[in-house]
Amino acid sequence: MAGRPSRDYAICPRKFAYGRHGVPFTTDAFFAVFGQYNTAIWPLPVAAYVAGLFALVLLRRPNRLSAILVAFILAAMWLVNGIGYHWLFFAPINPLAHVFAAMFTAQAMLLLGAPFAFRDLRFSPGRDLRSLAGLVMVIFAALLYPLWGWLAGHAWPQTPMFGVAPCPTTIFTVGVLLLGPWHAVRWLLVVPALWTVIGGSAAILLNVPQDFGLIATLIVLMSFTVGHWRGDSFALRTAAHDDRS
Repeated sequence: MAGRPSRDYAICPRKFAYGRHGVPFTTDAFFAVFGQYNTAIWPLPVAAYVAGLFALVLLRRPNRLSAILVAFILAAMWLVNGIGYHWLFFAPINPLAHVFAAMFTAQAMLLLGAPFAFRDLRFSPGRDLRSLAGLVMVIFAALLYPLWGWLAGHAWPQTPMFGVAPCPTTIFTVGVLLLGPWHAVRWLLVVPALWTVIGGSAAILLNVPQDFGLIATLIVLMSFTVGHWRGDSFALRTAAHDDRS
């Protein structure tokens, strides 16, 4: 990746320019970082779409190899976000970015190890509500999220992009994980759930309306978590899919 972001926004003693909502950066600085980041990693955003499409194709052939490949694709996205975005580009304007980088890197490692820790892990949609919710999240993250951003005035390159920005990557990941067996994926949903809370605040604080999708994702995820704990039928997969506790 070519270059690192400048620190032109560092105007206070701690070198962080606090915005009006108390976050350690302004809205303009936030979107400017995305502009620098997307330009530096180009054409990686295109590769992310190709990888995401390949993951969707793999969902039609649920076997051990496809589970490993899907997990690898998701892990690659989280690693790019952790190291590429948070560590290298977001850190100059946000003192918590290194913590976020650690979170995203840890999630990447969990995803890589999941198919080997749970050898029965498979990702495939069924005729059930959880599968429907997962597919809606996948479509939203890949298509509706960037469209909503464009309608909100977030033009390329100063906009979060699918697969290389934290928020659409989180929504996409949750959607795919909901297509797997609960006993395995519940452990992989912890970090994404945390990010729906952290990243979802951007919908209000930073004028990123498409991030309301993160808040909706959290609500859906909590509903399925409680529903599965209670044994409610809406939260369970169809009989053709293993969904034991």
